[in-house]
Amino acid sequence: MRGTRIKTRKRNIAAPLDPASFSDAIVQIYLDNGGDLELVAKSIESSDLNFSRYGDTFFEVVFVGGRTQPGTIKPEEDGDRHPYSVLDCAAQREAILPFVLYIQKTLRRRPFLIKNLENVMRKFLQSLEFFEENERKKLAIFTALAFSQKLSGLPPETVFQPLLKDNLVAKGIVLSFITEFFKEYLKENSLDDLIGLLKKGKMEDNLLDFFPSAKRSSEALSEHFTKEGLTSLVEYNEKKMFEVKLKEIKSTLTTMINDEAEISEVIETVKQQVKDAKFPDIEVIRMLWDVLMEAVQWSGKNQQQNSNSALRQVKAWAELLNAFCTSGRLELELIYKVQTQCYEDAKLMKLFPEIIRTLYDQDVLAEDTILLWFRKGSNPKGRQSFVKALEPFVKWLEEAEEEE
Repeated sequence: MRGTRIKTRKRNIAAPLDPASFSDAIVQIYLDNGGDLELVAKSIESSDLNFSRYGDTFFEVVFVGGRTQPGTIKPEEDGDRHPYSVLDCAAQREAILPFVLYIQKTLRRRPFLIKNLENVMRKFLQSLEFFEENERKKLAIFTALAFSQKLSGLPPETVFQPLLKDNLVAKGIVLSFITEFFKEYLKENSLDDLIGLLKKGKMEDNLLDFFPSAKRSSEALSEHFTKEGLTSLVEYNEKKMFEVKLKEIKSTLTTMINDEAEISEVIETVKQQVKDAKFPDIEVIRMLWDVLMEAVQWSGKNQQQNSNSALRQVKAWAELLNAFCTSGRLELELIYKVQTQCYEDAKLMKLFPEIIRTLYDQDVLAEDTILLWFRKGSNPKGRQSFVKALEPFVKWLEEAEEEE
C-alpha cells in the first residue's frame, strides 16, 4: 500500500532583521528635510518602513542621530547619522520642546511605539555616566517637558527607578540630572504636580536616595536645593521629615501612656526625642494634647462619662503637660489647642471651662495666661460661647486677685 501524502501549510518566511537599513532610511528622511520636524513627521507618516519591528531603533535615531551599538549608547561606526537629534540641539526648553511635540504626534499615529520609547529612555537613564554633562542636561530637560506635556510612554516609575543605580548615585550624576529635571518641571508646574509625579514613581518619601551616601542628610538636601533655587522642595522635605518624626514621637508616647509608664520616665523620653528631632516647642504642646486625648477611653454617647474620662486624663498627666508648658506663650498655645478640640469634637463641646479649671488647679496654666486668653485671645473657633462659659471662673479669678 502506497503511503498517503500529507499536505503541509507553507510557513511564512520571516524577512531578515535589518535595523541598520531602517536606521539609515530614517536618517535620510532627516537629511532630506534639513531636520525640519514638521516635514520629517510628514515623510515618516507616508513611508512604509517597518516601525513595529524597529521601534527602538527609531527612537535611537531621534535622540542620538543614528543607531547605537547593541547594549551601549555608542553610535554604530558604519551607520549613517544626522545632526538634528535631541542631543545635538541646545540645552534649552525652546530647542527641546519641538522634539517632545514631534514624538507626541508620532505616538498618536503609531501608539504601538509607546513601549519602544519606554525601552530607549530606560536604557539611556541607566547609562547616564556615558553621556557628556551637557547631554545629560538635555535628557533631563526632555524628560521634564515630556511629563509637562503628558507624553505617553513615560510612566514616572520608568524614569525614577532606573536612576537609582548605586554607581550613578555615588558619582553625583543622578543628583545633577534630577536637579535639572526639577528646575525645568517646576517652571510650568506646581510643587503638588511634582509631588504627584514622585508619588507615582514611588519616590515622594525618598528624595535622599538621589544623593550620594556621604551627603545623605536633611542638611545636605536643604543646602543643595536652596543653592539651586528649589526652596519649595526644601520646605516640602522639611514638612515630610517633620511628619515622620512627629509620628515616631506620638507612637512612643502612646505606647508609654497605654503601658502606664512612670510620668518621670515619659517626660525624659519625650524630652530626648524632641531634642533629637529638633522639634518646635509649640508643636510639642499640640502633640502632647492630641496623644493624651486619643488615649482616653471614650464611652459612646454618655456625655457625663466622657467628661469624667477626659478630666481624669488631664489630672493624671498634668505633670507631663507642665514639664513642657515652660512659658506663658506655650500655656496660651495649650489653651488654643483645647479650644480647637472642644469646638471640633461634639463630646467635648461643653467641657472647655472644666478642662481649663482643671489645668489651672494642676498648676499647668497660670492665672495671667487664662485672663489673657479671656480678654485678647485670637483663635475664633467657638470663642464667643467659650468666653461666656468661662465667665464664672474668670470672675472668681479676678475676685481672688482683688482680695489678695
